[in-house]
Amino acid sequence: MNRNVAFASALAAVFTAAASPAQVPGTPAPAASAPAAAAAPAPPQAIPAKIAIIEYEQVAAATNEGQRSLQELQAKYQPRKTQLDALAAEIDTLQKQLQAAPATMPEDERATRARAIDVKQKQYQRDGEDATNAYNADVQEAIGKVAQKLGPVVMKYVQQNGYTMLLDNNGQQQGGLTLMWAPGTDISKEVVDAYNATSGVAAPAPSAPSATRPQPAAPATRPRTSK
Repeated sequence: MNRNVAFASALAAVFTAAASPAQVPGTPAPAASAPAAAAAPAPPQAIPAKIAIIEYEQVAAATNEGQRSLQELQAKYQPRKTQLDALAAEIDTLQKQLQAAPATMPEDERATRARAIDVKQKQYQRDGEDATNAYNADVQEAIGKVAQKLGPVVMKYVQQNGYTMLLDNNGQQQGGLTLMWAPGTDISKEVVDAYNATSGVAAPAPSAPSATRPQPAAPATRPRTSK
């Protein structure tokens, strides 16, 4: 699942519902319009805007459900990270051994060791990229599922608090668009609290990963490139 598509679909649901005026019970249907010549045109009236800002991706990741999903993914990919760290340590050891080899070492043996190190470095890079890509795809899918569920919660909060416009403040994904707004209009925290109150998902353990932006499970150590 493409994360941006998931977020855009969820936001579209909010905008569509918010834009549809509800029929007030007991209100008679509007009468047929009189001929244009009989009624004077009503002067346009400005409607004061009340803008709400939300960081949709961040909100989805910050919920208890999003945090739990990220924590599960960290546990899922920890064995692969451990393997990559071990391979990085092995490469580093081999490089140090080659650098410390006496000058009397035959050139063919030195070249053989260097080729072995190069093979392991390429394996490390390939396996690291595969793990990172797989992790990012799983994060997109997991957080995208939460984002889809956020729609009704966001819509309810926006309507109950009289907001007339909702903006997604993921500026780095909007072509560099920077939004300016008055303090107090960001509703991200309020939506997270509202979602947690209705989702039934308890807060995860304190060891859960940061909700601000999911990071790939990249190896902690990167071996040096042999020369």
